[in-house]
Amino acid sequence: MQYIDPPISISSMIATQVLVGAYKNEKNAKAKDRMFLVKRVLVDGQVPARVAESELGRPRSWAYKWLDRFKKEGIDGLQDKPRSGRPLSIPGQKLLKIKQQISENQSGWTAKQVMNLIYEKSGVQYHEVHVYRLLHQWGYTPKVPAKRFVNSATPDEKLWFKKNPDRI
Repeated sequence: MQYIDPPISISSMIATQVLVGAYKNEKNAKAKDRMFLVKRVLVDGQVPARVAESELGRPRSWAYKWLDRFKKEGIDGLQDKPRSGRPLSIPGQKLLKIKQQISENQSGWTAKQVMNLIYEKSGVQYHEVHVYRLLHQWGYTPKVPAKRFVNSATPDEKLWFKKNPDRI
C-alpha cells in the first residue's frame, strides 16, 4: 500500500513560504529558534515536545508557549517584546533638573561630581559605574577619551627603529 500525502491548501503553502522567508532573513537567534520550532511543528508535522527537547535543547513548556503565541499573533509574536525593567529610584522631574544643571556647566563634570550632585538633589546614592551609564544615556562623552592605540607607530617608524641600534 502506498502512502499519499493529503492535499495542501494554497493558504498553507503561502504561510509556509512566508515562514521560511522570515526564518532566512531573521538576525535574532532566539526568534530564529522559535521560527524553526513553528516550521517543524506546523509544516513538518513533528511533535512540539520532541522538537523542543531533542533538536533545540529546550523544555516542552517553552515550545507550547511559543506555539500559542504564534497562533495568536503570527510571526510578529515570535519576537521579543519590550520589557519595562526596574522602576527609577529618582522621579523623572528631579532627574531632568539634574541633567539640566549638568548641561549648564561648560567645563564638564567628573562621574564622582555627578554622583554627589545626584545624592544632594535626590538622596539616592548611585554607584559610580551607574553614573557613567546615565551620562552615556544622556549623550555625554568622557572629557578625556580612552587611549585606544598603544602601539600606533607607522611602518616607516617601526623600520627606522629596527635599523638604528643607536636610537637610545
